Amino acid sequence: MSAIEILFESNQIIVITKPAGTISEHNKFEADNAEALVRAHLSEKVKTPFVGITHRLDRVTSGILLMAKRPGTLKTINQWFESRQIKKTYLAITSTAPEVASGVLEQHLWTDVEQKKALVVSGKKKGAKPAQLSYRTLAVTDFGCLLEIKPKTGRFHQIRAQLAHMGCPIIGDEKYGNAQPYLKQQIALHAYKLEFPEAINESPVQFTAGLPDTGLWSRFADQFK
Repeated sequence: MSAIEILFESNQIIVITKPAGTISEHNKFEADNAEALVRAHLSEKVKTPFVGITHRLDRVTSGILLMAKRPGTLKTINQWFESRQIKKTYLAITSTAPEVASGVLEQHLWTDVEQKKALVVSGKKKGAKPAQLSYRTLAVTDFGCLLEIKPKTGRFHQIRAQLAHMGCPIIGDEKYGNAQPYLKQQIALHAYKLEFPEAINESPVQFTAGLPDTGLWSRFADQFK
């Protein structure tokens, strides 16, 4: 099984770093998933641990994943996500830099179920949902552009689709138009930071996942010293 890094653990929550290539939730066809890894860890102390999934990351994405250890805590965190009180920050490496160094993207996304892909469409299309994120350029080099992204909404494949629509698909994301070779079952997208509106039983209100030590990430390490 893949290894997970535990960033924080209390009697109510556990915050981990999910490696790219690993799915978030339990799947009977794949034993290698973040939920199973957390459950195995908790089972060392509790016979039947509760593992509450509060949000998910795509298989190809690395970074912070938050799980609840109590039903009541899961309910609270779900309410925070629904009311957009939890703030998420991602990092992405793209082959090309945006024409404007920073800005806000506001579009409507529609999920193509057959292709398992999000498409930017007119807001008049049935099933289209508004999607908003802000971005800023952190570094531009000869091997890629590092972007910081803060989604305001949490749509399916939102960051991947909106960056691609801007002309900056994420490195490795062939589904959204980037043909640059990358690591198997990975794209250069990392869930970097998670911020709570308030502490949960004296927990930190901000969690940060260090950059992956694979792919192109090491070349941008100086940006975070």
